[in-house]
Amino acid sequence: MTRMRGTRGYLAPEWLGSKITEKADIYSFGIVMIEIICGRENLDESQPEESMHLISLLQEKAKSGQLSDLVDSSSSDMKSHMEEVMQTMKLAMWCLQVDSSRRPLMSTVAKVLEGVRSLDATPDSTFLPSFASSGGVVGSSSSYVPCESHLSGPR
Repeated sequence: MTRMRGTRGYLAPEWLGSKITEKADIYSFGIVMIEIICGRENLDESQPEESMHLISLLQEKAKSGQLSDLVDSSSSDMKSHMEEVMQTMKLAMWCLQVDSSRRPLMSTVAKVLEGVRSLDATPDSTFLPSFASSGGVVGSSSSYVPCESHLSGPR
């Protein structure tokens, strides 16, 4: 039997469904990249409720064209390399796609980070599954636990 395991706030949305993919780790990597850029944790319970979930903020800022507002203001390196930071943020957004088939392979992520490949377009700014807008948030302490039979099948 396979059980859902991982750190709250880093699990890909598919963990709440029935099919886990090899791109679940890409989602977690995207979370880490966003945390580094923003200089804060994904789930920060010391923040006001509307700012507690970094991914919700990222989605909101992406839709309003204000991504630079999320960049760690205490980091002079981030400020002095804003163009590269914004490209890295877009790469992270690509990794955070709800639909796992739209996430890049890790080899592609590495090529973009090495400068061998560039991002062709700005990724979709929908990082939360549709049920998240109705109260449940990815990584929250929701009471939903998927049945083991959904997670135990062949990959």
